[in-house]
Amino acid sequence: MISPLEMTLFLLLASVAGVVLFRFLNLPPMLGYLTVGILVGPHALGIAPDSDRAQHLAEFGVVFLMFSIGLEFSLSKLRSMRRLVFGLGLLQVIATVAIAVMLGLIFERWVHVTWQGSVALGGALAMSSTAIVSKMLAERLEIETEHGRNIFGVLLFQDLAVVPLLIIIAALGGDSKNLATTLGLAALKIVVALSLLLFVGQKFMTRWFNVVARRRSQELFVLNLLLVTLGAAFITDKFGLSLALGAFIAGMLIAETPYRHQVEEDIKPFRDVLLGLFFVTTGMLLNPRVLIAHPFVVLAFLVGPILLKALMITGLARVFGATPGVAMRTGIGLAQAGEFGFVLLNLILDKHLVDATLLQAILASMLLSMLAAPFLIQNADRIVLRLSSTEWMMQSLQMTRIATQSLKQSGHVIICGYGRAGQNLARMLEHEGLSYVALDLDPDRVSAAATAGESVVFGDAGRRESLLAAGIHRAAAIAITYANTPSALRVLHNIHELEPTLPVIVRTVDDADLEKLLAAGATEVIPEIVEGSLMLASHTLVLVGVPMRRVVRRVEEMRDERYSLLRGYFHGADDLGDEDGHEQVRLQSVPVDENSDAVGRSLEELGLAGMGVEVTAIRRHGIRGVEPGPETKLRAADIVVLRGLPEALAIAEERILRHRRASAA
Repeated sequence: MISPLEMTLFLLLASVAGVVLFRFLNLPPMLGYLTVGILVGPHALGIAPDSDRAQHLAEFGVVFLMFSIGLEFSLSKLRSMRRLVFGLGLLQVIATVAIAVMLGLIFERWVHVTWQGSVALGGALAMSSTAIVSKMLAERLEIETEHGRNIFGVLLFQDLAVVPLLIIIAALGGDSKNLATTLGLAALKIVVALSLLLFVGQKFMTRWFNVVARRRSQELFVLNLLLVTLGAAFITDKFGLSLALGAFIAGMLIAETPYRHQVEEDIKPFRDVLLGLFFVTTGMLLNPRVLIAHPFVVLAFLVGPILLKALMITGLARVFGATPGVAMRTGIGLAQAGEFGFVLLNLILDKHLVDATLLQAILASMLLSMLAAPFLIQNADRIVLRLSSTEWMMQSLQMTRIATQSLKQSGHVIICGYGRAGQNLARMLEHEGLSYVALDLDPDRVSAAATAGESVVFGDAGRRESLLAAGIHRAAAIAITYANTPSALRVLHNIHELEPTLPVIVRTVDDADLEKLLAAGATEVIPEIVEGSLMLASHTLVLVGVPMRRVVRRVEEMRDERYSLLRGYFHGADDLGDEDGHEQVRLQSVPVDENSDAVGRSLEELGLAGMGVEVTAIRRHGIRGVEPGPETKLRAADIVVLRGLPEALAIAEERILRHRRASAA
């Protein structure tokens, strides 16, 4: 038997290999975790035979994930979603249980399930995967969309419904006389726990974080963050609710404080590592032998619940006023099984409500549905467009709104994301008399900004149609203002296909994804950490007495080293001279005449580098190639962008002009 350390190392190795492989295949990492769990679990290779201890640790992955999602919400948003949580969510759970009972009665002769077992199975199948769905929606920036809100409203009610379902299933397997009393006590516990967290916690949270922040200790801040997250989860757990629900409420409370963004960065390492472990331990539950022994039963419990839940939730969402496209996306997002369903299945097995062999087949089908969930969510748009006859019209109306906003504009900037960074950029463009069109997926923000007269429309910048409607072929540049690499890569892919020469500026948190974004077509990547360090350094230099002019020049030099677009500038008549005589590096464009001797010669042969002049770019047939190599040969009609001091630039241009005159002679 392997030691805990050996098992941990093996799980880490297998997880890394699985994620690398699935990333290479452009598949979600969670599929890699689930596959690793299936392979190393007790029912396959048996390398990790005891998953109970790991399961308890892995549950914290869902806790921190729900905490992060809570940071994206606020109490006002939760109040506005109460109709979805206690309306759509309640009806979804009741309808799923009712359908399960009806089907159980119809097929009782073949599956030998009592009505009590059907009720219990309906409760288990009503659950959807909070971990998978929320992570997928977050990566796709769809949390704030209409179908994203519908999905989270249902998921929140499912978390609340776990407790009464546990009580009902326990009563169905034993004495049901005190069921009403037990349910009443459970409802009272839920009200007390939520009141304690929402009302008392709201007043307490900001004051407590202010006290901790004044100690100016990063270590203390992170410890306090863990204490608050796990403490809220502990409170809900003691009241019989899920750990994840308490963490979600704690996230919402912290979202009301000024420390939201710092908290979000500090929680990421814990969330991602533990969530990966959760998916591994979930995969360990699957017994592949069941797939071989009862393939048709597993297939029936895989396809049937997915189709039934998708159709049922779509219909319920339509009743609650959703458009056909939004309703179908809501149904697809919630069609899979959930992690809390496994908790209910374990209780069903303990109470002997359903045959153990049948439960194994249902467990296998639930895990397979979770494996299928990322594919369904990724392809939801295609599925909806194929099935909904009105979706094309709705999409066309949305594109028309975007096109109407940008129709009269040319040479404008397309701003992807209208958060704080996007709004600051819009203000600066307005001050310079430049036009813009902003795309954002937060309907509240879009409505408020549009009412104020700003050029903002609801649209997904990751879709080709949105970029076309925003006038990408007439735009001067595109700015991706949100720090989300997967989404930025999707936008860059579409831009490269539609308008490959268009300059694109991308915001990111740090330099980790710099090369990936540049390789995808970003003209420049702006890391917040780099800019923050430059501002920190410049303020420090000024405070210790360094002249402002020298500080500004030093910052410009550091930016020159970091940003290729800021290496020098094109000189104009309104440029001011440097007071201390410092010659500034400039950029100069030199066209290559078809009769010039430079045509067909490499940059190395021209000897421009020896004069202290750097060729930063060559524009050829309208396409700008940045930082060409010394072996690059010039062609007629090329425009060579030179960088250097004024005197060196004059000599370099004179050499090119001399070549041209000599050739003509």
